[in-house]
Amino acid sequence: MDGKLRFLVIGAGQRGVSYANPVSQMAKAAIYAVAEPVNFRRQHFGKTYIWGQDGKPAAGQEFSDWKQWLAWEIERRELEGAGKTVPPGVDGVFVCTLDAMHVEIMLAIAPLNIHVLCEKPLATSLADCMSILGAFSRNPQEKIFSVGHVLRYSPHNQLLRKLLLTDRVIGDILSVEHTEPVGWWHFAHSYTRGPWRRATDNKDGSLLTKSCHDIDFLLWLLSQAPDGADKEISAHLPKTISSTGALNQFKRSRKPKQASEATNCLACPYERQCQYSAVKIYDDARLAVGHTHWLNHVVHDIEDTLHLSGVDAARRSLYANLEQDYIKGVTPDEEIAKRPWYGRCVYESDNDVCDDQVVTIKWDEDNQSPLYRPGKLATLHMVANTEKECERRGIIYGSHGELSYNGKTIRYFDFVQTQETVIETPDAPEFEQKIKSHGGGDRGLTTL
Repeated sequence: MDGKLRFLVIGAGQRGVSYANPVSQMAKAAIYAVAEPVNFRRQHFGKTYIWGQDGKPAAGQEFSDWKQWLAWEIERRELEGAGKTVPPGVDGVFVCTLDAMHVEIMLAIAPLNIHVLCEKPLATSLADCMSILGAFSRNPQEKIFSVGHVLRYSPHNQLLRKLLLTDRVIGDILSVEHTEPVGWWHFAHSYTRGPWRRATDNKDGSLLTKSCHDIDFLLWLLSQAPDGADKEISAHLPKTISSTGALNQFKRSRKPKQASEATNCLACPYERQCQYSAVKIYDDARLAVGHTHWLNHVVHDIEDTLHLSGVDAARRSLYANLEQDYIKGVTPDEEIAKRPWYGRCVYESDNDVCDDQVVTIKWDEDNQSPLYRPGKLATLHMVANTEKECERRGIIYGSHGELSYNGKTIRYFDFVQTQETVIETPDAPEFEQKIKSHGGGDRGLTTL
């Protein structure tokens, strides 16, 4: 560990793992500590990335929540300042908790003057974002403050930006159609049954939690100057931004008549015919075939149960969670809202976020810039019911050509040469594909 930058991960879920995995492979950095309230997740994360399968955590490496770590770190610094011998602290923190928790954590750790990467979105309101920015603006410039807008950092998107802005393979960009296909089962899991199914107090919903980094991706391509351009050249900012969306699929009026009054998949007569069946999604398509990714959202220790006690015990644990339900008008709303309900009928859930939304961004012509930038238009379409899961795709129309992309392949056609060029970009490592690492963007941002 000597000479390496030490990092704490707050939140050992999927996003925490997505950042910890590439850090653990770096020569000059290491995951040193974890703060996570779910015991199984904390232990599994620690054994995988910190103290090893047969080891035990040292002082300052394991915490049940971020506040426990913060109190420990403040005391450690006080003792160190008094000349006492203390365990090492961390040089940086990855904040990978639920969105609504970000602002409290970020404001609390800002005075520590350490490197920070906060998972997107930074916060769930503009006021909270500005508060965080103000708190961190007081820190020295050499400390890194970053937000997990990882789409910028995938090899595919890095090449895409170079082709468009540096090589100008289709000339000036005039129009962009970008689609975020969430995935039919993924939307049901996360945004209908899961923790992001309700809009925030500011009425922000799935667009913020799922696609804010798609907006960042578009601004990165269309507003920022090309790499190597004069740093004095200002960004080409949009003139207008508008959005419209709706909840069209996941609501009671769309419920199949054959499902009758059932509110839970385990008691539904239509379960075998329903594409959103929790039994199909979590057992048939996952547990039954040994695929446990995402199942730990439903049962935190299911992988441990499967390994130690077998598939039947894991299935009993899974179904015990899926059969849990509530009664509208009887169960207090605060009880319903505070947890996911993965066995709940998607047509009977308490979700209210859009499952289909379009954002339109318009730029006016900028003929004062030395780059001369024409007016342009971009649309982002976030849509739930898709075959592909988070495999972004789009078409970009230029003054001299047309380009399409899908996260793996970039194809462009030159109007002048009447010639097509196709480029295949390399796949992310197998583990990163499994955990949906944004085409290597998680690794790209972490190891930058």
